[in-house]
This record gives sequence, C-alpha cells and structure tokens, in this order.
Amino acid sequence: MFDIDFHQLLIAASVWAAPILLAVTLHEAAHGWVASKLGDSTAKDLGRVTFNPFKHIDLFGTILLPAALLLMSGGKYMFGFAKPVPVNFHNLHHPRRDMVLVAAAGPGTNLVIAIVSALLLHVGTYVPEQYQAWVTMNLFNSLWINVVFAVFNLMPLPPLDGGRIAVGLLPQPFSGWLAGVERVGFVILIFILFALPWIGGKLGIDLNVLGWLVGIPAQFLTDVIATITGLK
Repeated sequence: MFDIDFHQLLIAASVWAAPILLAVTLHEAAHGWVASKLGDSTAKDLGRVTFNPFKHIDLFGTILLPAALLLMSGGKYMFGFAKPVPVNFHNLHHPRRDMVLVAAAGPGTNLVIAIVSALLLHVGTYVPEQYQAWVTMNLFNSLWINVVFAVFNLMPLPPLDGGRIAVGLLPQPFSGWLAGVERVGFVILIFILFALPWIGGKLGIDLNVLGWLVGIPAQFLTDVIATITGLK
C-alpha cells in the first residue's frame, strides 16, 4: 500500500494538471496547424487544430499515466502525453523538408510557452495574496514541464519529434534505417522509461537514462530561460 497524504496529492495535482494539459494540447495543435499550412489538412479536417484539450486527450497518456506517476511518487512527479495529431506527409508540399518543420513545431511551441511562463512570473506579485503561491507554482511547473517536454520530444528516436527531424535531415541510407526504428520506437521508450530504472534498482546501479538525456539538458535550458527573462 502507498502511504499517501491525499491533501498534498490534491494540491500537487492542481498545480501540475493545468501546465501538463496546456503543454500537450498546444504541442499537438501546433503540429496540425503547421501541417495544414504546408499542404496537409488531415488534422484540420478531424478537428485537431484546436485549443480544445478534449480533442487531444489520450486515455492512457493524458489521464492514466500522469495519475499513476503522481500516486507512485507521492505527489512529487507527473508527466503525460496527448493523442498524436495525424499527419499525411505525402500531402506536404515538400515532404522531406516539411516533415522537419511539422515535427519541430511541437517542441518549439513548448519552448515558447516556457518563456511566456517565465515572463509571467514577474507579475505574480499582482495576483491577490491568497492565490499568489498557487499561481506561482503553476507558472514554475509550466516553465519546467514545457522545457522537459520539448527536450524529451527532441530525442532522435522515432516516433518522437526529434526522430522525425533526424529522418528528414539525415542522408540515405541513415534516414531510412532510423525511420525503420519507428515500428519498435514506443517499445524502446517504455523500456527506457520504466524497465531500465527498475533493473538498475535491483542491481544497485543508476540506469535512469532519461535523467542524463533529458534531465540535465532540461535543467541547463531552464537556467538559460531564467537568465534571459530576468528570473536570475
């Protein structure tokens, strides 16, 4: 059984839910919007180029996974993803180039949200005092989760955005080899996310690969954003 303080859990959920929902919703909407501008209206025709979060919610990635992580970490950690926006790359005006632009739109949007969140922290003192701590925590979490989400998605592993960007930029035969990884890409991600840390825990070895590949770059990028927005 988990020893959980449900009051703290509720507070943690309230300051993580909105930042995560905003991050994944705008990330996916950006993919669809850029694709529609470059010749593919698939996402637009399905109503996925929208800020309505219910159009992007994935039962596992947006609800079950964040809730499970929040519960298992005692309210200290939550992460999730939305339903991927469908894109028919054959409809794009310049499929190879435009695939890179469509893929980059999601992480790029997350970085914009992170910068806006950092700037809004400067006006936190103008919020009524009883709400200041809650609003500030939401903005800090928005800054952090959007940076993490951007860095995570930029890993060069299909089906992540970074994988698609790499496929579009690499010459043949390397791009073809990497594109072929997409069939097992999700399995590799699950292994990295859950299996490796579990195996490392049993062996007494730190195998938290995401901490190295995502956590360290995300912390560096967060420090950069904090500096350029005057938080540091």
